[in-house]
Amino acid sequence: MSESSENKPVSGLPIDLRGKRAFIAGVADDNGYGWAIAKSLAASGAEILVGTWVPALNIFETSLRRGKFDESRLLPDGSLMEITKVYPLDAVFDNPEDVPEDVKANKRYAGSSKWTVQEVAESVKQDYGSIDILVHSLANGPEVTKPLLETSRKGYLAAISASSYSYVSLLRHFIPLMNPGGSSISLTYIASERIIPGYGGGMSSAKAALESDTRVLAFEAGRKNRIRVNTISAGPLRSRAAKAIGFIDTMIEYSLANAPLQKELSADEVGNVAAFLASPLASAVTGTVMYVDNGLNVMGVGVDSPVFKDLNIPTDKHQG
Repeated sequence: MSESSENKPVSGLPIDLRGKRAFIAGVADDNGYGWAIAKSLAASGAEILVGTWVPALNIFETSLRRGKFDESRLLPDGSLMEITKVYPLDAVFDNPEDVPEDVKANKRYAGSSKWTVQEVAESVKQDYGSIDILVHSLANGPEVTKPLLETSRKGYLAAISASSYSYVSLLRHFIPLMNPGGSSISLTYIASERIIPGYGGGMSSAKAALESDTRVLAFEAGRKNRIRVNTISAGPLRSRAAKAIGFIDTMIEYSLANAPLQKELSADEVGNVAAFLASPLASAVTGTVMYVDNGLNVMGVGVDSPVFKDLNIPTDKHQG
């Protein structure tokens, strides 16, 4: 390639996040959506900070340090994703006063400090001054395997606290650090609006709340701080968190059989949409639920049902 062509601007509409800093809450391994989003943001030039659940922090940092994630860190240009700093985080607690004594005394939290939402935001401000991108990639429903009618009040409220209010709290505490024109992104699931048997314990309610809050936060953060707020409704992925629900393989098979695009969703596809939403290319996009699920959300019936066996429904001839 000649020197003159090397200096030419890149054609098209590249996602350029150089000079931007992102904080991704909820990265504890290398096989979930949070990790994929971090990679796509890094590939676009952003500096990466992550918040990791305190009990998982030691394993995550050790694996990162020993190179166990090196293959997963590989970016399209051949370099490795750099995580500038990992912060301990438990987004269920807003400030130190919220932390009960039994958690303070829990050995899984020993050796870590300043891990409530308020303290992490203060630490990031002290370390780096500001951020441009905030990502919420965490959820927890302790009774997720229970039907809603069998879910306790405690379990239901725990799901809401960890999976939806945690986003409100993160945005509330990080907005003072966010540069105008910044972007905030969360992850939701189709169970917020459709019935997904097996996705219980109040988690469907938590995702519905998250989507409703996305619209309200888009208005409030947009008017007050010029921050865009969106959520990605992602399809099923064989992540560590999803496996805890117990029927992820069934959901992936269902999606393959019924979605308009008959292919297995990759975490990178969700990461790439997050990079778009975080970029200037999405400067007029806020308050949206962005579906990244091979189109499964548009289907009104399961076309793999025997009821439709005589309809000669087309299948993807390139599949598999």
